[in-house]
Amino acid sequence: MPRYFFNIYHDRTQLDLEGEELPDMHAAWKEATVTAGQMIQGMDGRLRPGTEWRLEVTDEFANPLYVIHVHAERPT
Repeated sequence: MPRYFFNIYHDRTQLDLEGEELPDMHAAWKEATVTAGQMIQGMDGRLRPGTEWRLEVTDEFANPLYVIHVHAERPT
């Protein structure tokens, strides 16, 4: 089964060194969306205007597959 890695970029880089074995890219996307939602909810208001949060999914060869990018901003 292929291994996928879920790296987080926010205040600091959190590289997923372990990864997760999943059946396919569709399962990796589903895991990414669920994880992103849980992590953003867990920030409990700490995502401030002018900041970014990003989750990048890579395969076992470090090829980027998906990116979920959240950019918080204040309208001008």
